Amino acid sequence: MKAQSILGSAAVGVGLGTLLLPAAALADTTVSPATTPVGGTVVLTTTTCNPKAGDAIFRVTGPNRDENVRSTTAAAGGGLSAELFTAGFTLGTYTVTTTCGDGTSGGTAQFTVTPIGGAQAGGGGKDGDTGVLVAGGALGAAAVAGGAYVLVRRRRRATFVA
Repeated sequence: MKAQSILGSAAVGVGLGTLLLPAAALADTTVSPATTPVGGTVVLTTTTCNPKAGDAIFRVTGPNRDENVRSTTAAAGGGLSAELFTAGFTLGTYTVTTTCGDGTSGGTAQFTVTPIGGAQAGGGGKDGDTGVLVAGGALGAAAVAGGAYVLVRRRRRATFVA
C-alpha cells in the first residue's frame, strides 16, 4: 500500500511538473559552428518555429552587437534558419535569442568569435540544456515532496486512529 501511494504521488508530481514546464525549456535554437573566426559565417537555426506562422527573428547580442536577423528560409530539418556574417564583430561570445513569428520563444544559443586562424572546430552551440535540467530537477523535487507528504499524512492518520 505504501509503495502504491508513493508511486501515485510521484506520478501526480511529474504530471503537474509537466504542465508547468516552461516552453523555453523545450525550445531549440542552434548555431553552427559554435566557434568562428572574424569574418566567418554562422548558421542560426530554430526547429521550434513554424515557417507558416511567419518569420523568425534571431536577436544577436554580445560585446559590440545588438541586432536582429530575420529569417524566412526553411531549415532542412524543419523550422527556420539564417546565415550571419561575422565581419566587423569584436572577439568574444555572442548570445542568439529567437522569437518565432507567432511571438513564442524559439530558444537561445551561443557562439564565439575568435581571431582569424584561431577558430576551433565546432559542431554547433546550444544553450537550451540548462532549462531542461532545471525542469527535470523541479519534476524530481515535486515527486519526492508528494511522496513525503503522503507518508507523513498516513502516519498521522495511523497515530490518530490508535
